[in-house]
Amino acid sequence: MGISDSEKYASDSDKQSPVHTPAIEDVELGEGGLKRNLKGRHMQMIAIGGSIGAGLFVGSGSALSSGGPASLVIDFIIIGVMLLLTVNALGELAALYPVAGSFYNYSIRFIDPAWGFAMGWNYAMNWLIVLPFELTTAGITIAFWTDPQNTGTPSINVGVWITVFLVSVCIVNIFGVRGYGEVEFILGVIKVTAIIGFIILGVIIDCGGVPTDTRGYIGAHYWHEPGAFRNGFKGFCSVFVTASFAFGGTELVGLAAAEAANPRKTIPKATKQVFWRITLFYVISLFLLGLIVPSDNTNLSQASGGNTRYSPFVLSFQLAGIKALPSIFNAVITLSVLSVANSCTFAATRTIQALCARGMGPAIGARVDSKGRPYIVLIVTLLFGCLAYINEANDGSTIFTWLLSISGLSNFFTWGSICYAHIRFRKAWAMNGRTTDDLPFAAMFGTIGSWIGLALNILCLIAQFYVALFPIGGSPDAMAFFESYLAAPVVIAFFIGYKLYYRQWSLGVKLRDIDIDEGRREVDLDAFRREMDEERAEKMAWPWWKKTWDFWM
Repeated sequence: MGISDSEKYASDSDKQSPVHTPAIEDVELGEGGLKRNLKGRHMQMIAIGGSIGAGLFVGSGSALSSGGPASLVIDFIIIGVMLLLTVNALGELAALYPVAGSFYNYSIRFIDPAWGFAMGWNYAMNWLIVLPFELTTAGITIAFWTDPQNTGTPSINVGVWITVFLVSVCIVNIFGVRGYGEVEFILGVIKVTAIIGFIILGVIIDCGGVPTDTRGYIGAHYWHEPGAFRNGFKGFCSVFVTASFAFGGTELVGLAAAEAANPRKTIPKATKQVFWRITLFYVISLFLLGLIVPSDNTNLSQASGGNTRYSPFVLSFQLAGIKALPSIFNAVITLSVLSVANSCTFAATRTIQALCARGMGPAIGARVDSKGRPYIVLIVTLLFGCLAYINEANDGSTIFTWLLSISGLSNFFTWGSICYAHIRFRKAWAMNGRTTDDLPFAAMFGTIGSWIGLALNILCLIAQFYVALFPIGGSPDAMAFFESYLAAPVVIAFFIGYKLYYRQWSLGVKLRDIDIDEGRREVDLDAFRREMDEERAEKMAWPWWKKTWDFWM
């Protein structure tokens, strides 16, 4: 039996939200709310280069050492495919529901309020802890110049640089979301330019085109000697966490949807940019890296955090005998790390503010000033940045390692939840008689893509569990296991804690009770449908090359 448009759009109006906490609004109307100041160029650069930082530029070195060049490329492709599917699912939800809190809010609505609560605080804690890590990393990158002989005693203490960078992040946040968007745009352009430059130079180095490189033509020599894989299956599995850390922040485009001027237009375009980011900036650059840097180079095993002198990108220039580029690229890494620190502040403040607005945190945290800044949460977040000074203490690194372990698996839980929320959303959407024609943007790979993304996330968690239990070159150790897998019990504790506190013993939300029009910006849904039909009719008349361009770009 057919359902008319009027019946479809009215079918939810009298239903009640299953969540017994204040419903979150599309936070951005009038005073006291976040501001819609992110333009299309901001959103696209956040999607393309928003989180490219130490994970790619430095962490890839230890991954190359532990897994070999083949494991590095294959694992990054697997995580990249998973992220492509996940961000497509997120793009569909964010274009339809550009609400504060984004993906954690989708978990509340379509999975379970307790799981959404756990995902929200898990995500917020991840960025709160990564912020001081990135500030420390930025400070250590300066040692490339202040301690060129690697004596361990730089001419200027790292604490001084931590202060400088923390103050810089504070200044950026004075300008609110517009400041974040502009800084990310500028730094994103620098990162993109640097990686494209590296790809071109990497091809030249591999072909023996650098006069100062005594190795001559390299080709695929390092894939044969010392070999494509290292440390067997454990080495292969160990690269997954490095890859997830490097890709962390890809989902920020969804979190920024609530502050986008026109999410229906900008979110789909930004979502499609993720494909090029994964292909060009990660897969191609890391493939070339494995061609020109041998995986048994002793410096690679020390490539972590801010040890940029051991960055495989910097090493590739040094091995080729190029003098100036190591310093130039180290400067790019420093700026990239600052960019991620900027993203940490944005992600943590917006997530916690949304949680507090929904009654899942202290009410004071929901306050937003007239400029659209969640100032209470912003102050708390910046104070978390002061944890970077812990590393100045004698046992500071041990404390910091345990703090970082909380965020170790955070990304897999976040991405998996996005995929499952999308699957549940599509079921609720269909139950209300809606089709993909009613969506401002439909995920390119549909729910099949979300099922594949969810399965890949689960497989990555299993692989990391295996490596945490049986570490490379060591025997099972309880401390080493929890350093790698502490995020899992933390998420479970949040989930169970919510159930106990609210005495909510049921699992999952009932799809028939979901108000699928809550949180939409379109008030006149009939007018929205007509507008969408006109846009699709226009696109149908386009030539094939323009349709192809629109599909991928």
